[in-house]
Amino acid sequence: MRELNLDRLRTLLAVAELGSFAAAARALHLAPPTVTLHVAELERRLGTPLLLRGRRRATPTAAGRVLVERGRGLLVDLDELAAEVQLHAKGRRGRVRIGASTGAIAHRLPQALRALGDDHAGIDVQLSITTSAEAVARIAAGTLDIGIVALPQPALAGVTLRPWRRDPVVAVLPAAWPAPQRVTPAWLAVRPLILNDTSTHLSRLSSDWFARAGLHPQARVALNYNDAIRSLVAAGWGASLLPLEDDAAGRDPRLAFRRLSPALWRPLGLAWHPRADDGAVRRVLQALQAGGD
Repeated sequence: MRELNLDRLRTLLAVAELGSFAAAARALHLAPPTVTLHVAELERRLGTPLLLRGRRRATPTAAGRVLVERGRGLLVDLDELAAEVQLHAKGRRGRVRIGASTGAIAHRLPQALRALGDDHAGIDVQLSITTSAEAVARIAAGTLDIGIVALPQPALAGVTLRPWRRDPVVAVLPAAWPAPQRVTPAWLAVRPLILNDTSTHLSRLSSDWFARAGLHPQARVALNYNDAIRSLVAAGWGASLLPLEDDAAGRDPRLAFRRLSPALWRPLGLAWHPRADDGAVRRVLQALQAGGD
C-alpha cells in the first residue's frame, strides 16, 4: 500500500467532523469535487469505504472511525513537530554549548544569558569550563558551539574568531600592603607572586609584561582559577595580576586593586563554526555580542 497523503487525511477528518462534503470544502477552502476526490483516493488506497454517504450527513464507517481517531492524533503530532522545527529554525529553541574560563562564566556570561532567557526561554545553554585553546579545538571538532577565548588564537580551519571585548589587567594586592597608585613591573617583581599557571593566556600576558622591563620573576603559587588566586591574595600570601572583570571583587576589604604602568589589557574574542546555521546559536551569539559593548 502506498503511504497516506496527509492532505487527503485532513480532508477526511474535516468531512467526518463537519458531517458533509460541502461543509468540509468551505472549511478547507477547496472546491467540492476536490473534497470528493480526496476521500475517494484514500478509500482506493486503503481498499475499503471510509464514509457512509447519507442524504443529510456523511458518517465514518467502522474502518473510517479507526482512521479518524488515529489520524487526528497523528496530525496533531505532525503540527506540533512542524511548530517545533520552526522554533528551532527561528532560534527560539535549541541547545547551545558554550566553552569559557571560570572568570568569563562567572562575570561575563550572566548578564547576556539573563537577557537571552527573558526573550528566548526555549534555548538551553550548556556551559563547559575550558581553556581558550581547548574551546577552539572543540569548536573545530563539533563538540562546542561557541567559545569565549583569549586573543590572539592561531587560525584553525572550521573556526571563526572575532574580537569581543577587552578587560584591563590590574595588580591585586593584600589591602594591608603599602602600594603606589600605579604598579610597575619592577615594584611587583620583588613581591611574592600568585599568578595564573603557564597553560593560560593570562600567564603569557603577565610574563610578557615583566619581560618588556627585563624581568622574569617566578611565581610563589601558580593556579588556573582566578577566584582561588584572589582568596590567597586576600589571605596575604602574595600579589597577582588579574583582569578586572567586575566590581564585586572590589568590595572585599582584604583586597586592593592598582592600575599597571605600563597598562596591560586582556582581549577576549568569540569563536564559533563559520558554517553554523543553527538559529539558537545565532541568537546566543547576538546576545553575547550585545553584552560585550
